[in-house]
Amino acid sequence: MKKKRHISWILIFFCAASFLNAQEIVRLLDEKKLWETKWRYVKTVQTTSNVVVHQADSSYKAYLFFRLDHTFRQFVNGRTSSGKWQMRGINLDFPFRNATTFRVIRLDSAGLVLQFSDAELPSLFQYHFTNADNERTPFALQKGELPQVTVVAKKKPWWRFLFFWQKTDDAEPTAELPFISIELIGGGYYGGIDPVTKDYIQIKTDGRLIKEFQSQHQGLMVTKRTLPRTQLEQFVAFITQKGFFEFERLYDCQSESCQKRKWQKPTPVPLRLAVTHGNRRRNVTITIWGKEKNGILHVPHPPELDEIIDEIQRMAFE
Repeated sequence: MKKKRHISWILIFFCAASFLNAQEIVRLLDEKKLWETKWRYVKTVQTTSNVVVHQADSSYKAYLFFRLDHTFRQFVNGRTSSGKWQMRGINLDFPFRNATTFRVIRLDSAGLVLQFSDAELPSLFQYHFTNADNERTPFALQKGELPQVTVVAKKKPWWRFLFFWQKTDDAEPTAELPFISIELIGGGYYGGIDPVTKDYIQIKTDGRLIKEFQSQHQGLMVTKRTLPRTQLEQFVAFITQKGFFEFERLYDCQSESCQKRKWQKPTPVPLRLAVTHGNRRRNVTITIWGKEKNGILHVPHPPELDEIIDEIQRMAFE
């Protein structure tokens, strides 16, 4: 009888250990939620008393930017710095304010909470951050990043106001219409006879489309046009039907040969597609996009994603 009890306890311990191990694996996967995200510091809270010991205000502003390549940038009161970040289970290593190692308490699309201990005080503290993807962040653009383009709206001829009773096809969208933003950058390979240094398409909520393509020998070519609102709505319906807002945030190598290809020439350029429609937003990255001459597709991804990319490029060239 005692032997059976011992076996039962062993089984319970084994199951509990397996469950905890499974939970740890799940937490390890949370690292993807940090890739290419920007955060704004909100406050510091003491965990035992739940007292806010520091609050961000006009005199103290701090932002974080976690990159896909495990580098980070931070902005604190006008000063920028950078370095490496690493996720170890539920621990996050990178220097911020008074700590270098944090326990991740929360990590989702809305908020980031990092817990740490102070060497001088026997208390635990938490840094609270809010998502800053849709805010103006102070990080300077670096090579290969999507620039923020400011376009001056084309003025309408004065005589058009004489016919104010007529409706025009290019009327500005009303405030009731959901916000739409489409950003496509990169893809392909850097090299060859005329290496491409910039390739991006941006479509704004008012239908303004800006395409910039720059190569080493041909220079910069800019294309601008305005799409009707109905076409934007049809595009959103198209990508929703294709399942875009449910796609993974990152499609990366699944083989050793693919990882090696990242460092071979011509150098693969990651493709990033970000679409916002109202409260829905999806940012998808493919680390190696496009087939090579031998027809090899290095990074598997949904074929519907290629259809969406083709449709964006068609809108830019038509």
